[in-house]
Amino acid sequence: MDFGVRTGVIILGIETSTEQVGCAIGGREGVLASVHVTGGRRHAETLTPAIDFARRQAGIELSQVSIIAVGLGPGLFTGLRVGVAAAKAIAMALRVPMVGLSSLDLLAFPVRHSPRLIVPVIDAKRGEVFTARYRHVPGGVQRMSDYDVMTPDDLASDLVAGAEECLLVGDGARRYADLFAGDDRIEVGTVGTACPSANALVELAQPRALREEFVQPAEIEPMYLRKADALINWSVRETAGTVGAGGIA
Repeated sequence: MDFGVRTGVIILGIETSTEQVGCAIGGREGVLASVHVTGGRRHAETLTPAIDFARRQAGIELSQVSIIAVGLGPGLFTGLRVGVAAAKAIAMALRVPMVGLSSLDLLAFPVRHSPRLIVPVIDAKRGEVFTARYRHVPGGVQRMSDYDVMTPDDLASDLVAGAEECLLVGDGARRYADLFAGDDRIEVGTVGTACPSANALVELAQPRALREEFVQPAEIEPMYLRKADALINWSVRETAGTVGAGGIA
């Protein structure tokens, strides 16, 4: 497959790691058009019309797209599967390269100018959150920790023990905002910072495109950080069955 960049880089960004479905189209001029739709976990039904709408608003034919960027998660298992599968299918059909970025990176980027420690928090359901930590650096943000999954209580304890001013963004930060309400050093972002943005995805993919930091579609995989809920439920049932049959509890 020829991954040579076409003249006039045009990036299609797809981000579906949370309950929001987002897509954006842009290039050297910045983001030309974007669509973000929230609600119902109807990722599969929403994504294709959203891409088509953004394409038409930007005045771009899909055949003109030269790079597909996709949010890799962590996030909702079903949403990630839909977004990553669609992005790979489009890239393969157009014979263009891909860029994959963490959805936590996409949450941190729009608030990159904050002097506080930036802590994106995605609601992982089942009483857990996905998170990482970032600091402002010239030109953007730098990740200071591994991507992690933990309970909201553990995250709150870590941040309080760290005794540092923090800015929390993401739907997980808003869902568990009460845990941080008693500490003036911890600020929870507004609803506008609750979901990873496809606009940020296109902006972050642009410099990678200029450096030709591409991957083949076959190399793109979602970043889950834990098993899918269906696999967790199956493991629980198997464990219960083993205990019920005389296994060690």
